[in-house]
Amino acid sequence: WAGSSWYFLRYMDNKNTSELASKKAIDYWQQVDLYLGGSEHATGHLLYVRFWTKFLYDLGLIPCDEPAKKLINQGMITGNSAKIIADKGKKSTFRVFINGKSHQFPTDDGSSKQAFYSKGMLDVNSKEESSQFYFKNIPINCINESDNSVDIKKLVNSGFETELEKAIFMTSTGIFINGEFTEYKNIPNVVTRLDSNSTHLNDEKFICQREIEKMSKRWYNVVTPDEIVANYGADTLRLYEMFLGPLEQSKPWNTNGIEGVHRFLKKLWRLFYQDGNNIVSQEEPSKAELKTLHKTIKKVAEDVENFSFNTSVSTFMIAVNELSDLKCHKHAILQDLLICISPYAPHIAEELWQNALGNTSSIINAEFPSFNADYLIEDSFSYPISINGKHRANMEFSLQTSAAEVEAAVLANEIVQKWLEGKAPKKVIFVKGKIVNIVM
Repeated sequence: WAGSSWYFLRYMDNKNTSELASKKAIDYWQQVDLYLGGSEHATGHLLYVRFWTKFLYDLGLIPCDEPAKKLINQGMITGNSAKIIADKGKKSTFRVFINGKSHQFPTDDGSSKQAFYSKGMLDVNSKEESSQFYFKNIPINCINESDNSVDIKKLVNSGFETELEKAIFMTSTGIFINGEFTEYKNIPNVVTRLDSNSTHLNDEKFICQREIEKMSKRWYNVVTPDEIVANYGADTLRLYEMFLGPLEQSKPWNTNGIEGVHRFLKKLWRLFYQDGNNIVSQEEPSKAELKTLHKTIKKVAEDVENFSFNTSVSTFMIAVNELSDLKCHKHAILQDLLICISPYAPHIAEELWQNALGNTSSIINAEFPSFNADYLIEDSFSYPISINGKHRANMEFSLQTSAAEVEAAVLANEIVQKWLEGKAPKKVIFVKGKIVNIVM
């Protein structure tokens, strides 16, 4: 424990052969600025690292009695475990996990047989021919014939909910799958035919359930990144993990939402390319485009300081949507936007930075853009125009326009004239920066 509890101090001066670290190095580096680790470390590594830090402080070897200035325990990404549950039968009941855990279950004669439901193990107790059991309650379309492994994902729908149509009914001679009966003898290598002397539960009903719990190899609910990266790219995976929720909260993994993040990156790409052609222009940005950019810079800078990465991803999505609506393909806007996005999606940012924007150095060397509050100051407002409290039109005016000028322009508007039907209004209520209401 000692070695793993003070090595962070040794890094200050690791070639020093006469002391833990020189006073000059210790005074310069001092504590770790941020320790980011799982809460499960609290009674292990963190306990010991605090003990050793205080011990070395008491000896006068270091100037700080806490190892880190700030501690963040990141939330755990939990997995979905698929389980096969047997309803109560006439003679006995049992419950088996499909994710690798073995269970003892009672049979009619009071004895028990062990069933293993794990990936790649379909032949229950197959080494003992006399103890073969009918425990083959897996739909045929969930079996990979090449290796007889179970595809757990096919047992439930995309929302990880129980599908009643996947219910299985088993009898002594065959199996009902989705309402269709098949004899065991016609299902080679998938369902073992029942021995006439085997103990079984007649017409037992099985359903699949999901349970959210810690990812673990023994539950076969671990999500490896390889498949997701192959299908969507590493940036989609990074963004989606941050988008799941606040850093310090535990979050259940659900791949349903990954499509939305992937679509966002495609939409970002379309700001730079259309039909394979680079459409980035050198035009001067508009006020609306600068407002979107600087709103994003401000929010992302604040979120980084607060470790609120999920809200940063939301901000990027809003910015890309707004710039798409504005048909913005301007270099000045897109360059600063890419710098903000690059820590979150480094691969696509680097690609666009060099190939679409023509930069020769890496985006990681670019300076984070400065926020300019002037671009967020509103100098005009789109007033909702109501007649007797009912919204009929919108008209934009400078915030410096007087009430009399606004009233005159509103009453001259074609849409308003249509609703007035040639009549003079009783009064016009004008609230600056809010609304114009005409009372008839």
